[in-house]
Amino acid sequence: MQNNKPVHQYNGYSISPSAHRLPDGWFAANLLLTRSDARSAAPVAYKFDALNYFDSETQAVGHATAWARGWVDSRG
Repeated sequence: MQNNKPVHQYNGYSISPSAHRLPDGWFAANLLLTRSDARSAAPVAYKFDALNYFDSETQAVGHATAWARGWVDSRG
């Protein structure tokens, strides 16, 4: 089961956090970031799987969202 949360915008990026339930009951925090590139027709995408593992889907999605904002902020 993978639950995709709504996409939201942050400093020019589309943030798509999700949680994937593992067979042992843990939830992996996953993330897809996309940014439109004015120099090309296709957006640039960054995918991060299993950033960390959590007891709940809510925790996993929250972590992926916070991690995304930190990643974007560190790139100016």
